[in-house]
Formats: sequence, C-alpha cells, structure tokens
Amino acid sequence: MEQIRLNKYLSEAGVCSRREADRLTEAGQITVDGKPAVTGMKISPESVVKVRGKAIKKEEEKILLAFHKPAGIVCTAEKREKNNVVDYLNYPKRIFPVGRLDKDSTGLLLMTNDGDLVNKIMRAGNYHEKEYLVSVNKPITEKFCREMASGVPILDTVTRRCSVEQIGEKEFRIILTQGLNRQIRRMCEALGYRVVTLKRIRIMNIQLGKLKEGTWRKVEGKERRELERLLTSSSSLSVKERIKR
Repeated sequence: MEQIRLNKYLSEAGVCSRREADRLTEAGQITVDGKPAVTGMKISPESVVKVRGKAIKKEEEKILLAFHKPAGIVCTAEKREKNNVVDYLNYPKRIFPVGRLDKDSTGLLLMTNDGDLVNKIMRAGNYHEKEYLVSVNKPITEKFCREMASGVPILDTVTRRCSVEQIGEKEFRIILTQGLNRQIRRMCEALGYRVVTLKRIRIMNIQLGKLKEGTWRKVEGKERRELERLLTSSSSLSVKERIKR
C-alpha cells in the first residue's frame, strides 16, 4: 500500500494546511494508531489519525466556494473570534478560507476543504494574480501609480512589481502576485496615502462579478476546470521547501 505524508493527508482531508498540520504534530495534538505523531512521518491508508482526540476521515468531495466577504468578518476558522467567516457562512461541511482579506476589506474570498488547493493558489512562488479595487483619502498622482507598480519598501522587503491603473480621482486598480500582510494598505501608507476602501474582485480566473455582499456560490463546471488547468504546474510547496528538495 502506498504511504502518504501525514501533513499531506490532513491537508487533503480538509483539516488544515500542511504547515498547520506540522504545528499540531509538534504540539502533540495528533496521534496515529494511538501513538503521538512525528513531524514528517508517513502513514498508510489504514492508519487511524486523530486530531485532538477526534478521528479524521478523508472528505471525498472537494468543496470550493466563492464568497463576497462583507467588512467586519474575520478570515479565520478560529471559533473564539465571534465574527469568524466559518460561522458566518454556516456551511454544512468543514471548510476554511483560502488566504485572507483583512477585517475592513471586502470582496472575493474563496472557501474550501482542500488544503493542497489553498497552497497552490496562495504560494507567492506560483505568481497567481489577485485583483483589487482601491480608494484612498486624497487624489492619486502618476508618481504614486508608478511607485506602487515598481515596488514599495515594506516589512523589510520591497514588494514585487505589479500592475496599477488609475480609474478615478482617488481610485485605482491593482493586480498582485504576492500576498504580504496588509500589503496594499502598507504600500499606500509608505507613499503617504490612507486606504479608504479595498475590494478584491478576482483571484486567478475566478471573478467576484455580481455576487451580492454576504452571499456565496459554488465554483464548478467550466470555471472550476479552468482553475485546475491554471494550477496544473503550480507547486503546493513554499520556496524554502522546494530548495530543501
């Protein structure tokens, strides 16, 4: 029987990402056949895996939802956060967000039970596009657009070159291929601007379109097949993990 890495199994089972699986393993929260799990271990299809004492069964249906996140909803599955997105959707099967939109931002958020899909979409090394509409607190200049597009020093790095288009006196469209923490807000602040509204309208080929705020739809059919085609050559590993290999 072919064995599979424990973290990959938990990721594909929709429990958590591979990284989170490793953290839970190190914290002693996972057992395999009644014994504490070890980071990097492989398991067989017959293994009994438990997370915090609860047996895990692999979910066969790969769920993917497009959700129009309102402001105030937090992109976490953490139940202690009263405004968490999982409770807000109240979907009948276990799902979690693909990446994040900060609490004050709105727009397209993908929800899934497929940890590998999360990694392939979100890894910066795969250069997948995410598109946003942004308004700021004062008129935009050509210099602002040029500097935003060429890279802005934030978080001890310089942001990757991106596409920026002014669409109004105080509004612009931006397409990123990386996802640093509060990246657009930090970029604007570094250039002397403050974000007023921030709305994500696209992730790869998946468009927010006319989806009403607070509602969701399934990503399926032609749209799902196109996403899978775009992800064919994508790695679920981080750059550091790829180097180790």
